[in-house]
Amino acid sequence: MAIDYGSKRVGIAVTDPQQIIATGLTTVHSKDVIEFLKGYIAKEPVECIVVGEPKRMNNEPSDSARFIDPFVVHLKRTFPAIKVERLDERFTSKMAFQTMIDSGLKKKDRQNKALVDEISATIILQDYMSRMSGF
Repeated sequence: MAIDYGSKRVGIAVTDPQQIIATGLTTVHSKDVIEFLKGYIAKEPVECIVVGEPKRMNNEPSDSARFIDPFVVHLKRTFPAIKVERLDERFTSKMAFQTMIDSGLKKKDRQNKALVDEISATIILQDYMSRMSGF
């Protein structure tokens, strides 16, 4: 599972049991994400949660790290049996937006920030799986 955490919205993506392809699951309000995850994890097996780590071009944490880092701590405390990994998420929003253009979404649909967050989480998860499989 991957999470693109934002102060307002959280994009969530999951993979199939064979861990071949990442798929956008949903976007939830940041205040509801832990409860959503509790419900999802109670029904579906989750081995690892990958959380996007926003960085600046000079590799320093971005301003949004101040609210993502405490979320990661809370996530680890809430789900101690699940591995939590961080992955550099630079450019995922731009890649998500380009994916929306490439897939032919109309301009109005591309303005849907929740969809951008969900696609960003999907890109984070696919990138993580590619790194783990050595590709």
